[in-house]
Amino acid sequence: MQPQRTNSTWQSNSSFWLRFIRQNTLLLVYLFLAFAGMLTVYWYFNPSGGDAEAIASVASGTQFSAPLVKNVPAKPVEQRLAQSPGPRRIGIIAGHKGFDSGAVCADGLTEAAINATLAEKLAANLQARGIRSEILEEFDAKLAGYSATALISIHADSCQYVNDLATGFKISGSSFTNSSKLSICMENAYAAATQLPYHENTITPDMANYHAFREIGPGTPAIIIEVGFMYQDRELLTTNTDPVATGLINGVNCFLEQP
Repeated sequence: MQPQRTNSTWQSNSSFWLRFIRQNTLLLVYLFLAFAGMLTVYWYFNPSGGDAEAIASVASGTQFSAPLVKNVPAKPVEQRLAQSPGPRRIGIIAGHKGFDSGAVCADGLTEAAINATLAEKLAANLQARGIRSEILEEFDAKLAGYSATALISIHADSCQYVNDLATGFKISGSSFTNSSKLSICMENAYAAATQLPYHENTITPDMANYHAFREIGPGTPAIIIEVGFMYQDRELLTTNTDPVATGLINGVNCFLEQP
């Protein structure tokens, strides 16, 4: 009789579980899919190398949570804000310095001496205002790839009498970079300070194709200015240089204040 009761009990239990499965089929399918989904998500976000151990741990019930980590390729940091401009620096070429004397007057006055005096006055004024400046020679080795806020080359014109119209100044800007603001500022400021006329029609090929324009860095605005004629403008260039220096200084200030 005992075997019959055991068989009857087993049949009763089997019938119960079959009814339970049939009545809760959707719930069981849902739980199975949920468990499979959890394993899939964990496998996707888990770092490589620990997949088998992680799945086994979750499946055995010994681990109920795990950090979600995904390997993301590194991206370069992008500059979202405009960088502040670097320190201002003005390069000043004292024409003919370290090379030759330039134009020479009958009494020995040289263009190089005039250029050097004016370059020193301009540099001293800028440095006193906290603006870095440096005086360069005519063919200075630093000119190769030179980078600055601006470059100004100071020269003077002939010391021989040509005619009564041979007085005044002229400016040529570099065609290798945008030097228009620097040229316009210097022209207006220098004319106002010295009251000298502007000789646009006497700009020579040597000025337009000035060697330093081809040597310096492409982003540096640059001009060459002939500050006056050493014959008819001699007093202004030698004994009364304040207006000349003021014109050069105001020209640089105008350029630096431009947006």
